[in-house]
Amino acid sequence: MQLNLDRVGLRAGSQTHLYPMSLAPVEGAMTVLLGATLAGKTSLMRIMAGLDRPTEGRVLADGADVTGVPVRQRNVAMVYQQFINYPSMSVYDNIASPLKLRGAGDIREKVRAMAARLHIDHLLERYPSELSGGQQQRVALARALAKDAPLILLDEPLVNLDYKLREELRDELSELFAEGRSTVVYATTEPGEALLLGGHTAVLDAGELLQYGPTAEVFHRPNSLRVARAFSDPPMNLFPARRTAAGFVLHGDMAVDRALPPDAGGSADITAGLRAGALDVEPRPGHIGLPGIVKLAEISGSDTYVHAETAAGGVVAQLPGVHRYTLDQRVQLYFDPAQTYAFGADGALLAAPRQPAGAGEAA
Repeated sequence: MQLNLDRVGLRAGSQTHLYPMSLAPVEGAMTVLLGATLAGKTSLMRIMAGLDRPTEGRVLADGADVTGVPVRQRNVAMVYQQFINYPSMSVYDNIASPLKLRGAGDIREKVRAMAARLHIDHLLERYPSELSGGQQQRVALARALAKDAPLILLDEPLVNLDYKLREELRDELSELFAEGRSTVVYATTEPGEALLLGGHTAVLDAGELLQYGPTAEVFHRPNSLRVARAFSDPPMNLFPARRTAAGFVLHGDMAVDRALPPDAGGSADITAGLRAGALDVEPRPGHIGLPGIVKLAEISGSDTYVHAETAAGGVVAQLPGVHRYTLDQRVQLYFDPAQTYAFGADGALLAAPRQPAGAGEAA
């Protein structure tokens, strides 16, 4: 399905849930809606599904205006973060229910094939109350996929699962949707999940659509400070800076040579940005040293997150491997000037690190 949202907005009394926005998810691919809680992701999905009607704008499906068409008259599948299954039905009947409604043939074969794809074929005779959370979510996903709808909406479907289960199911979902049979819209609050899912990403904040495009492009070239803040985990390190002829100067007179576009706004004040993964403890030619004091060191998986206070401000460094630091220990961090971001006084992107040809979607 080619879905088009044309200047869609949503208000309730004096409260605005969605400011007018236009969005066309890529047909037969995955679009990720990324944003914090209350960013507008669920409101947007409910309009896509036909559960809510926008107060302005139009919803087009394959060119036809379906703005006022209710969900029961649309061929849409939706999965929520809660495990919504029919408790009085077996797993088999839960998956079979959309097939029976549309009078599909070979129901048994289709149910077993879908259950096998989601590794729940051994659970078909059980009831939802007899399943774990991860198994229940697999059933909900299987039922949605069995519908074979041209539009599938996934509203934070993995948020209530533990980390290992989420990782496993996320990989499976990417494989399932790689076939391109349906247009898939997936909502998440986690930048890392958006990167792993790939496809295209729409960044939302407080009911506004800030940027939409290929996920890697949006991540590497956020068009504004708001996008940079939303699409960064850990948060991007941001510093007040002043433009110079050679680049910019951070607090403490730390000069950074960085090519910037001509100043069109008349203000020398800018914001410099540096992702946590761009900081290192090993000096390299041309890199700038940033001395600091360790305030916190966290080991997470195979990385160590070092929170330090520097002359330029507080920073978070994401260091590969396990490193031991003590409170108030002195640390010397380094960064490549070419890996810095620069945002103008209005928050618009001025400069971003150049990505090598064929760079992947990882940070």
